[in-house]
Amino acid sequence: TRKRQSVICRYPNGRLVLYCKGADTVIYERLVDGNHNLKKRSIDHLEQFGNSGLRTLCLAYKELNNDVYESWNQKFIVAKSSLHDREKKLDEIAEVIENELILIGCTAIEDKLQEGVPSCIEILSKGGIKIWMLTGDKMETAINIAYACNLVNNDMMQFTISSDTDAIREVEDRGDQVQTARYIQGSVKQDLDRYLQDADNFLNNPSRPKLTLIIDGKCLTYALESCLRGKFLRLSLICNAVVCCRVSPLQKAQVTSLVRKGARKITLSIGDGANDVSMIQAAHVGVGISGFEGMQAAMASDFSIAQFRFLSDLLLVHGRWAYLRLCKVITYFFYKNLTFTLTQFWFTFQTGFSGQRFYDDWYQSLYNVIFTALPVVFLGLFDKDVSASLSKRYPELYQEGIRNMYFKWRVVAVWAFFAIYQSLVFYYFTTIASKYGQNSSGKIFGIWDVGTMSFTCVVVTVNIRLLMACDSVTRWHYISVGGSILGWFVFIFIYSSIMTPFDKQENIYYVIYVLTDTFYFYLALLLIPIAALLGDFAYQGLQRWFSPYNYQIIQEIHKDEKDDNRRNESLHIKNDLTPEEATSYAISQLPREKSKHTGFAFDSPGYESFFASEQGIIASHKAWDVARRASMRSRSNKTTT
Repeated sequence: TRKRQSVICRYPNGRLVLYCKGADTVIYERLVDGNHNLKKRSIDHLEQFGNSGLRTLCLAYKELNNDVYESWNQKFIVAKSSLHDREKKLDEIAEVIENELILIGCTAIEDKLQEGVPSCIEILSKGGIKIWMLTGDKMETAINIAYACNLVNNDMMQFTISSDTDAIREVEDRGDQVQTARYIQGSVKQDLDRYLQDADNFLNNPSRPKLTLIIDGKCLTYALESCLRGKFLRLSLICNAVVCCRVSPLQKAQVTSLVRKGARKITLSIGDGANDVSMIQAAHVGVGISGFEGMQAAMASDFSIAQFRFLSDLLLVHGRWAYLRLCKVITYFFYKNLTFTLTQFWFTFQTGFSGQRFYDDWYQSLYNVIFTALPVVFLGLFDKDVSASLSKRYPELYQEGIRNMYFKWRVVAVWAFFAIYQSLVFYYFTTIASKYGQNSSGKIFGIWDVGTMSFTCVVVTVNIRLLMACDSVTRWHYISVGGSILGWFVFIFIYSSIMTPFDKQENIYYVIYVLTDTFYFYLALLLIPIAALLGDFAYQGLQRWFSPYNYQIIQEIHKDEKDDNRRNESLHIKNDLTPEEATSYAISQLPREKSKHTGFAFDSPGYESFFASEQGIIASHKAWDVARRASMRSRSNKTTT
């Protein structure tokens, strides 16, 4: 929230100096009057650096009197030791001393985008994902980064809400903070109203351009107030991309919460630094990038990735597969339990709702635990509609998940309809057929014979139905389905052959042996599952033919291709490099020194030929390498001496 950091230094001669670094908007508010020439030059330099895509900071200092410092330090210690509102008290005491600063100048460093960021953002946008960029950089820097990562392009119409205008600067120069706040709030309101009207006009235009909203942190403070929050959210949702610059970590979290709660959208936040932790925790899903800025973001996130470009695999491949699997698992659980329960429900009409059981207690207890448990586990683990390469090749497939195509009430209703249909088939086919069936002793079948026959058909049918729901069937699916059906027969043969004096199973005793001695059992076991699944088979065929999902169309297009075949082919790229290009590539793979001048993780602009000679690669010598080798020789001579 501070957007600045200060340190107080005591020199050996007793001199006390406060040094402060931070965002230009924060530092300039705390500068002493005067020295307008340096301020103006620094502003010009900041704008120039921002237009070049560099990340900027301002530096300032303040000479402190020893008595003033001692008095302030006592208050600072008290605030730091406070048990209540410690952060608030520390901010208040910092405001006391962080004022009347003298500007030193500004700094600018380059922060290169990671490999694959532009293509990743482009493919996510095609998948129907709206991307917002929340950054602490200057507006010029943020816009350059947005262009570099394909979030914004020249074909987009930009709505810019900025506090860096001549009118606002003129009001700020008067020094009245209340008047400044009112003026900026009114300016933000006017901009939001004007841009909303323009956006509404574009909505009615079929050939409307894509819209981008760009707002800085000072204006965002007023846009997030209760009176303007709704307008800001509405305009942001109309725009294809949103760029918020010079925002604090708290504002990042506030914007994320606004979209999550105000628009009721599923949000994902991704960041790589400690200043992104609050934003990551405010979203539904938090993704942290583990890198040079530490592990704070990765430790606070739900998922951690090494580079930004892996986000496309996380969402378009694994995220989409997980959604499909979860939808199938939930609807299948609903289907198989509804089918099993309704067969007993139809039986109650024949018993006058007396409470008579149709299935044995152990059948009901082990139905979900053993007989139908394992196949659905493998469905949730291994099922995938298209390969990983096709998922990234056709990112539009992700939009079906955004529209929740696989978990609508219509989908649930279809599963419920066939569950009702199959339960009627199981109950009435077995009961009606049993009236004319006889066992080997000439007796008609009893209730436990019919119940065991019906339960056998239920177990066989619901397991086969799972195979029909799978888009990719592996050997584990066959093993689990076959094992579940086999497990039922092993259980019933053992269970119906045991009768102890403590728990007499008189009803079930020898039931399966009686059934397997009859032709009725085998005929029913063949025809009843076929009759039950006939409706599902017809519906799936008609749906795939007349109203297919997008992934089913992709399946038909690439049905003759092997999984990830295209991906494997792309790994074998023909190498037609010239000798100069080969040398340049070899040099690029060499280790490089970290620069001591341009910030963390940036390579120094030299030493290539030095490292090349160490690796036995011939490269041209450069001026800075001469100085490098000379310094190393002098260092080795001193060591030898």
